[in-house]
Amino acid sequence: MTTEPQRLQYLEAMGLTAWVPRYRLPNARQSAACEWAPSSPEPSAPPTVRLHALLDEAERAAQQRPATPPQESEPASPAAAAPGRARQLLEPARDASEVASPASGSVGDAVVEASSEPLRFSVQVACLDGRWLVLLPGARPPGAVELRLLANLFRAAGISLGQAPDFQAFDWPLEKGLPVASPEEEAKAGLQAFIEGAGRRGWAPERVLLFGRDDTLERLLGVTDERCTLLDLPGWRGPALDELAGSAEAKRALWPRLAGWRAAWYGEGSDASVPG
Repeated sequence: MTTEPQRLQYLEAMGLTAWVPRYRLPNARQSAACEWAPSSPEPSAPPTVRLHALLDEAERAAQQRPATPPQESEPASPAAAAPGRARQLLEPARDASEVASPASGSVGDAVVEASSEPLRFSVQVACLDGRWLVLLPGARPPGAVELRLLANLFRAAGISLGQAPDFQAFDWPLEKGLPVASPEEEAKAGLQAFIEGAGRRGWAPERVLLFGRDDTLERLLGVTDERCTLLDLPGWRGPALDELAGSAEAKRALWPRLAGWRAAWYGEGSDASVPG
């Protein structure tokens, strides 16, 4: 005797739609209830496992096929070695899927590290007479007021510049959407490469002056009041130029530093006498 569950399965196998009553008409006799456990779908195998199964099937078919030596004039078909090459390409993925179950934590950490967001910052960079790096955080180049203030600061320090500073913008990351494994290390390498590459234009940095605050840039440079660890140079950081322009107190706080700048400028790499 065929039960209702079996009948529905047969109809499904034949591709026929099984109609099941959902509502009972008024005064109609109640249908006999039937209960059965719904069949749970089999868990689908990971894509790499399915691909390996297809490759196994292709290799078995190739082994059963009678071997026919290729004609001398015909080159060997690259499709004959395709399963082997494809399997080699899939091995890393297969290993990763096998390791994922017992060590999901470590694999998850690696995925997070590989998909990290890059550090983002912008900075304006100039090198005074090819010797002292001046860094201004931000994407906006300095305006006329800020450039005039910078020139007045060095004039007050007794430093005579051969030419006006020429600021160049540096934005990180250089390209959007690229995978990042070590955001801080890659950003450091990019900034260092930009500054070192400018050596072809005559830059030979001896000191770093950072006007303004930017947590990301300060962390990358490792700049303090005395040192820039990234470039291994003497360093200084202080208020932004626009803050100096509008604050008499900030100017007074910077004034004692100017004498040290003058001594450093004429005491390192120059034979010029220190002006009185």
